[in-house]
Amino acid sequence: MTTNNFTMLAQNSDFDYIRQAYLAAMSIKATNQNSSTCLVTNDPVPTKYKQVFDHIVEIPWGDHAEKEDWKVSNRWKIYHAVPYTETAVIDTDMLVLDDLSLWFDFLKTYDLFYTTNVITYRGETVPNDSYYRKNFYKNKLPNIYNGFHYFKKCESTHEFNDWLEIITNNWQQFYKQIDNQLKHLPHPSMDITAAIASIIMDNTHLITNEKTKYPSFIHMKPRCQNWQDRFSYRWQDRLGVYVDDDLNLKIGNYKQSGVFHYTEKDFVTGKIIKKYEKYLGI
Repeated sequence: MTTNNFTMLAQNSDFDYIRQAYLAAMSIKATNQNSSTCLVTNDPVPTKYKQVFDHIVEIPWGDHAEKEDWKVSNRWKIYHAVPYTETAVIDTDMLVLDDLSLWFDFLKTYDLFYTTNVITYRGETVPNDSYYRKNFYKNKLPNIYNGFHYFKKCESTHEFNDWLEIITNNWQQFYKQIDNQLKHLPHPSMDITAAIASIIMDNTHLITNEKTKYPSFIHMKPRCQNWQDRFSYRWQDRLGVYVDDDLNLKIGNYKQSGVFHYTEKDFVTGKIIKKYEKYLGI
């Protein structure tokens, strides 16, 4: 059987992203038996955590994000670091809740694919002009989400990744060509960077598909939830989180499926870690 590969990049700062990646990898191993996981990092990985990573590779060419609080500047290096010829790339603050073999069957028909449709915890589509996508909607950027994407190593994807590198290293100059206000962002966005690369290469139609419902993910940023009230809050202050011994996840009264992007760091508790460790016999 074909192995489905998952990759994530983690760098600790004021938060233990390696622990977050450990939980993500456990969620993959619990639901995708025929999978391989790769962690790209320059941080120490506890021995216990190493059990769920098939590969741990160092970020190449030094740490371009060394002085950054928001570690974005090394993301383009994933393409060069991974030992796979093809892989899905996920953010560390995600849980994989189901077998994604059908997703990979679909993804393998592409050389490069980015998620463009995300949903709420209730299964509703998040509008393209949502609170967090105003810069995309205003400037007519491709509605790309870097949080879950896929690539094969090939000539066209290599060229795309070269553009990711160039834009990342010169992001303010590129961003201001789209909208002068974007150069004042506190840090670059890989979503915006990938969207600009897609415009330059004129390949949005080749790397996205707005008609498909997957790959997608449940996006838990509060203002994605189509709630009527607009004040700022944490979603965990509003909704209960329930994980049973079989790792079924409920948010409020809604069972979650697919890929769950929880976004809030304190979602990762010792209790949920232990649930996964017990299930996997770690």
